[in-house]
Amino acid sequence: MGLTPRVVPGRTDEVVIVGAGLGGLSAALRLAGAGRRVTVVEQGDEPGGRAGVLRQGGYQFDTGPTVLTMPELIDEALACVGERLADRLDLLPLSPAYRANFADGSRIDVHTDPERMAAEIREVATERDADGYLRLVAFLRRLYELEQSNFIDRNLDSPLQLVGTAGIKLLALGGLRRLAPKIGQYLVDDRLRRIFSFQAMYAGLAPQDALAIYAVISYMDTVAGVYFPRGGMHAVPRALAAAAADHGVSFRYGTRVARIEVAGDRASAVHTSNGERIAADAVVVNADLPTAYEQLLPERYRPRRLRRLRYSPSCVLLHAGSSTAYPDLAHHSIFFGQAWRQTFSEIIDEGRLMSDPSFLVSNPSRTDATLAPAGGNSYYVLFPTPNTRAPIDWKAVGPRYRDEILRTLDQRGLPGFEHGIEVETLVTPRDWEEQGLAAGAPFAAAHTFAQSGPFRFPTLDRRIENLVFCGSNTQPGVGIPMVLLSGKLAAARITGSASVAGELSLARSARRPL
Repeated sequence: MGLTPRVVPGRTDEVVIVGAGLGGLSAALRLAGAGRRVTVVEQGDEPGGRAGVLRQGGYQFDTGPTVLTMPELIDEALACVGERLADRLDLLPLSPAYRANFADGSRIDVHTDPERMAAEIREVATERDADGYLRLVAFLRRLYELEQSNFIDRNLDSPLQLVGTAGIKLLALGGLRRLAPKIGQYLVDDRLRRIFSFQAMYAGLAPQDALAIYAVISYMDTVAGVYFPRGGMHAVPRALAAAAADHGVSFRYGTRVARIEVAGDRASAVHTSNGERIAADAVVVNADLPTAYEQLLPERYRPRRLRRLRYSPSCVLLHAGSSTAYPDLAHHSIFFGQAWRQTFSEIIDEGRLMSDPSFLVSNPSRTDATLAPAGGNSYYVLFPTPNTRAPIDWKAVGPRYRDEILRTLDQRGLPGFEHGIEVETLVTPRDWEEQGLAAGAPFAAAHTFAQSGPFRFPTLDRRIENLVFCGSNTQPGVGIPMVLLSGKLAAARITGSASVAGELSLARSARRPL
């Protein structure tokens, strides 16, 4: 196999995209900008996929990701059709990015401005930790710059593509060491170590097991800036879809794909559940990859490695509209329990619920009051849990765990939370699975060494020459930035490279502020 990424051979004029999630929308914009005729088939009534929306009793809740980083990737996608992020979205920077609360009653605000964060650390910890933090930021920046162009924003078909100077630099930086000891190299205070390593959970691993290369998630979360779109996170897919539609992309909402027709190891059409056949020169699948292989494609094309996939933990999510306000909450607040290693072991290794929970509470109406009725407050409460591979009967356990969540909130500084609830929706791992997410894992396949980089599913299928994937189960991985990049990488498999128009638009985008 050569070192040049594989591309779709033959005609690629007509492209059908299955799913209007962020990856599919990113691909649609890039393909439209490259002159392809694009049809997006989406089973929901509006775009978003996992980044969906729930409207209930005057409240609006984001059903998926709530942390937005690296908005320049949104601008890049829009630039491919000559659009600007500033004309489509109003992004509000969050300060603090997070508020971290600890079992001993202490609190640390996480600022993405390094000097401000160093001052915070001097106040709550030590001068040694403040100096270590500044050295950590320098390390994270170098790591991100190295990984972004060489390992993240790149289609990988073979480990041989990683051989060379970049790989040597990554090794020298310590990127292949374990995350927890690498962070510990800079920080002494255990609270700070948690703040800069808990993101390993997004990659499906404990900090002591994850590679240090995943510190790039910490860079995005704690250094590069955290934002919130006015109108909620769902405003992002709405904006991307609107721009795509304005530039010729056709959307079929409320239309479920039943199967992908394959003839001669080439996808020839997408069939909908209402009997329509949509011919295609290339098909991009933004549905969850394992589910798509199992439900949309002939069994003979199903990769055997699907049976061996190791999935990330799942979560129970409580959407609550409440009459109660909590002034000490930031937009994003993390509550750490006393336990740490034990928490990851329980969820990941033992398949048990946390005995001493650590969890996230987001309060988006604090930033955008339009997300709740007058006097109301919207809350997004996320408790990590095992995925559905663990023997937990969520139909029976879910209601009891909801009560446990409310008791925990009451004990951790949000008294009377249950009494203020006006509307609520509980989402369990079983619900995630019923939505089409394999193993009920919204964070997709874990980023173990054997499921990362060139070992993660590539964006171009190895047997069906014009079947392309994007989303969190493909390269480069999980999270909004990675999913947006997966759409970029998927489009590149079809166009062969970024279109000239797209490249010019990207160059213009790089010269203007967001």
